[in-house]
Amino acid sequence: MTEMLLKYFREQQKQVETERIYNTQCPYCSMQCKMQLVEQTHVKRKTYKTIGRDNPTSQGRLCIKGMNAHQHPLHKDRIQYPLLKVNGEFVKISWREALDYIKEHVTEIQEKNGADALGVYGSASITNEEAYLLGKFARVALKTKYIDYNGRLCMSAAASAASKTFGMDRGFTNSLQEIPFTECIMLAGTNIAECQPTIMPYFEKAKENGAFIIAIDPRETGTTKIADLHLKLKPGSDAALANGILKVIIEENYLDERFLQERVNGFEEVMQYVTSLEFSVIEEITGVPLEEMYQAARMFGQRETGMIFTARGVEQQTDGSAAVQNFLNILLSVGKIGKPRCGYGAITGQGNGQGNGQGAREHGQKADQLPGYRSIENHEHRMYIADVWNIEEKDLPRKGVSAYEMIEKIHDGEIKGLFLMCSNPTVSNPNANFVKKAFEKLEFLVVADMFESETAKLANLILPASSYLEDEGTMTNVEGRVTLREASFPCRGEVKHDWEILCEIAKVLGKEEHFSFSSAEEIFNELRMASKGGVADYSGITYERLREEKGILWPCRSLTDKGTERLFETRFAHSDGKAMMVPVSNQAIVPKAKITEKYPLYLTTGRVMSHYLTGVQTRKSASLSARNFESFMEIHPLTAKKYEISNQELVQIESSYGRIVVRSKFSEGIRPDTVFVPFHWADSQNVNNLVSEKLDPACKMPGFKVSAVNISPSVKRSSY
Repeated sequence: MTEMLLKYFREQQKQVETERIYNTQCPYCSMQCKMQLVEQTHVKRKTYKTIGRDNPTSQGRLCIKGMNAHQHPLHKDRIQYPLLKVNGEFVKISWREALDYIKEHVTEIQEKNGADALGVYGSASITNEEAYLLGKFARVALKTKYIDYNGRLCMSAAASAASKTFGMDRGFTNSLQEIPFTECIMLAGTNIAECQPTIMPYFEKAKENGAFIIAIDPRETGTTKIADLHLKLKPGSDAALANGILKVIIEENYLDERFLQERVNGFEEVMQYVTSLEFSVIEEITGVPLEEMYQAARMFGQRETGMIFTARGVEQQTDGSAAVQNFLNILLSVGKIGKPRCGYGAITGQGNGQGNGQGAREHGQKADQLPGYRSIENHEHRMYIADVWNIEEKDLPRKGVSAYEMIEKIHDGEIKGLFLMCSNPTVSNPNANFVKKAFEKLEFLVVADMFESETAKLANLILPASSYLEDEGTMTNVEGRVTLREASFPCRGEVKHDWEILCEIAKVLGKEEHFSFSSAEEIFNELRMASKGGVADYSGITYERLREEKGILWPCRSLTDKGTERLFETRFAHSDGKAMMVPVSNQAIVPKAKITEKYPLYLTTGRVMSHYLTGVQTRKSASLSARNFESFMEIHPLTAKKYEISNQELVQIESSYGRIVVRSKFSEGIRPDTVFVPFHWADSQNVNNLVSEKLDPACKMPGFKVSAVNISPSVKRSSY
């Protein structure tokens, strides 16, 4: 009888089993790997698995995060209904009640304090359409100048440096497909092996083909293991190291003099400054031996082709913009730009980077920027966008301030209400204790998100937002390739897309005529018009083309334009067509933390492969959380011995800004004067509690990568 029942059950299971496939792309890093979610329905349960899809960028590869990405949108803690805080507790309300609540408080705050009493804090994890619409929402529906986004903490230094040097900023000046065939690669402050694993095969193939790889990092990582030369510099000394390499290039005459004469301004000033520097001083600042600087300069100067890549290790400094400019000075000095297998790449989506860090800033979330990379202070640019938006130019607000400076204005009481979309600033920002206190001062905080993040818990109202599985739209990946993220998974409960939320709020505020969109594609078509003629021109890109061509590199100025595979082949984007070199000081304008008797160690921060950003999403994934369920402090065994710290022991780390407690992890691959802590955890493990609020004067990037700290065992040991 038992065998007959089992046979019957198995037959029934086969008959009712179904399979559905949902096309999408990974929500995490800026590779934006294409993938499919496979849903299998059995008799009483559903199972899911994720597989990679072929595409020009990652060619079907997925990393551990992509393979498990579906676990967070399917998590039981997903917010499915609007939640209003009543007497300190969140209660479910209807969308109508939520929209009426927003209208009442927006009207009250702005009538009493003016339009700029409201701010908008955006995200680099949302689609291009939503980033575009959020900028328009702030400036047209709310009429506030205060909008910025968490991408400010990602690649603003690289964007600023590229704009000043080349006249424009796109993540990569070349496509990824050129990397395997270049002869020398410099990786400055990037750990792609852990942060963007699906890009790693390009570099491994280059090494197989004979490329010489130079890695610049205070730690040994999965990336430095493939390097032929590892420059293990002191944290924060990147600009000085670039000066040392540049000094060798000049003195050994590896210069491309014709290129410098015909296509570059400012070289003479750079040469005059760099040759005045003493190698002994640079050695002292960086901790890198002179012979290693010579080796790096010779290999990069002598090889016919070469590329430089920077990421958060260089960029998240109070001189990050200048440090990147100095690496670009190296690139220009040897003429390795605008040619096959030569160029620059800012590797986005690492550290505090986001999946759509490139596209999210191109179309209006930055305080000083309008769609298409237009300047909000340029009259011609303002007139063009005002015409697209059907408003008067005089009604378009002027520039606001950066993300962290907005928080300072919240703390000072100038900004009294905030719309927050898909971000967790009380964890991700520097001086995190101060940031939380600022948010607690807000009279009105509305958060659109999938989960109750640490910041969402402080909100008056939480709006349920859709996930990458549900929300169709375009994203712009690390190389500047615009891709279409298909999304057909059904929304649960009363979840809405971010663009739908913005349109519905605009409607109750009386701005429906400017926000009457019924699909993401409609928004994209307006974005195309808004970007037309701008630096980041998407006007030739359509959903149909993206489906057929699997992505297009911008600028793409017409329907017959195939996109731009390689930038700067004949001219740079400055008005005279030339690139600009500028001297970069060994010392930052904004002083960095220095080790002292009280705080004798450098602290640097970063990421682990299994987590992303503040961990709100990846900590909801059982498979990912199991790999790293708590934070840690990487420390050299000799340093640990000096401070009487055992391996796997709870340790207190303290700076002048705060303290945290994490577990120690011995590593002989880190400098003895440096400790490393990842930033994916909150509360007592939030490393950003230790980071200064000082900002890069050029791009307003915080100095996440250099703090001065002391360490001690968390629990005092008995003397017996």
